Amino acid sequence: MNKLMLLTLAGTLATAAPAQAQTAEKLDAAALAKIRDEGMNRSQVMQTAFYLTDVNGPRLANSDGLKRANEWTKAQLAKYGLANANIEAWGDFGRGWDIEKSYVAMTAPYYHALVGIPKAWTPSTPGPVRKQVVVMKAATEADLAQYKGQLRDKIVVMSVAAPLKPATEGAIRRYSDEDLKKMAEPAAASTRPTPDATMLASRKAMVAMRTALADMLVSEGAAGVLSARGGIYGTFNTSNGAPYAADAKPALPEIETAPEDQLRIIRLVEAGVPVEVEMETKTRFQTQDLKGYNVVAEIPGTDKKLKSEVVMLGGHLDSWHAATGATDNAAGCAVMMEAVRILKASGLKPRRTIRIALWGEEEEGLHGSRGYVKNHFADPATMQLKPEHEKLAAYFNLDNGAGKIRGIYAQGNEAAAPIFQQWLAPFADLGASTVTLRNTGSTDHIAFDAVGLPGFQFIQDGLDYFPTTHHTNQDTYDRLIADDLKQASVVVASFVYDAAMRDQKLPRKPLPAPAEPQ
Repeated sequence: MNKLMLLTLAGTLATAAPAQAQTAEKLDAAALAKIRDEGMNRSQVMQTAFYLTDVNGPRLANSDGLKRANEWTKAQLAKYGLANANIEAWGDFGRGWDIEKSYVAMTAPYYHALVGIPKAWTPSTPGPVRKQVVVMKAATEADLAQYKGQLRDKIVVMSVAAPLKPATEGAIRRYSDEDLKKMAEPAAASTRPTPDATMLASRKAMVAMRTALADMLVSEGAAGVLSARGGIYGTFNTSNGAPYAADAKPALPEIETAPEDQLRIIRLVEAGVPVEVEMETKTRFQTQDLKGYNVVAEIPGTDKKLKSEVVMLGGHLDSWHAATGATDNAAGCAVMMEAVRILKASGLKPRRTIRIALWGEEEEGLHGSRGYVKNHFADPATMQLKPEHEKLAAYFNLDNGAGKIRGIYAQGNEAAAPIFQQWLAPFADLGASTVTLRNTGSTDHIAFDAVGLPGFQFIQDGLDYFPTTHHTNQDTYDRLIADDLKQASVVVASFVYDAAMRDQKLPRKPLPAPAEPQ
């Protein structure tokens, strides 16, 4: 152990003062120094990220890639020395889907290869298909009527907003001191609008429009679809073009493209220049196993009284399919795996059991974590608590890109905030010092918070997550920054260890009422 590091850390802990009066946390300076030394000087986080991305590939829900990643992470966690490594079913999901071949190009008025990939859960073309293009601009169901009789045996190009907005900010964005200061200030009452009748009607109309459009494309006999949904400079967003349910309606082969390619085709057609496109997709559905899975493993607790209690950490292992899901969310999973590796390699003996969970099917609605919470803790619809609910000390999540940790969202838990301020004190020199009471959503800690469990997401630097890598074809290993992931691994390992060693579980907010049906 580095003696200077230990002395510095001990001094930091001794002088750190909580923002409000409360009992000082019992932090183990020697243990935290071991964690920092292991995580900074012998890190394996980038190697883990390489295997999750380049080796295992895209990890769409219930795809071959996600199954590979499940098996690899289970084996790797066992290799670290964790116990009870398991691939655990959370419930029923739906069809698996994989791409075996994808090709698209404009072949007239001249040849040009297009940037694109099939939308998830869309079917194959019957071999190469070379057809004339019809540009379709329809915002409402009423607009669809004008295209009756015009789509048969054509490739339909959906309209794209133009012109594209040029990038106006730097590619890499980090929180400034002023940004973090504002986050730490007491938040004003939420300004998020509560859905009213008008908003709900608008959403309903949007869903109805999408359904009517999909039905029309099939019934009119179109050969395929090209669509674009954001992106710039050759980047395109990806999503699903058909449901993953086993009984889903028929859909057309559809390729999502870069908007620049889409807009060129639209300009040519609108100028009266005939355009021809060739496309071929070969996709495969898996219907033998419709269940979804999470990967879990544990470091058993050592305290006779506390080892039945659990501290959890996790991130979602699934991704979209246009790239290899590096920032969303191999980075988070690699950090969480590295955190438990650090704890094992450092020889630390947590009082409580530490359980890592790598969630499946997050991108389609937090299914993996919600299924796990429902199976183990409580159903938010009824709020009937299971015995394990009382045993969970805390859950920590990482899923906001690949940036280093700058602090933590306390998720409105006022009693937990000053504890976190003390836990962060040793890492001020690494840029992690902010605690905000604000909520953050859209990822797996929400499943825990929904049933009254202390679930938290860390604050991370945005880097180029929005708009460059999030759900795009640019979400690759090359977007990861080793120093950021090392720092995040150390902070997470320390938080998990602090929670596992604390005399009491983290304080909880009042239990929520049963959730209303959607």
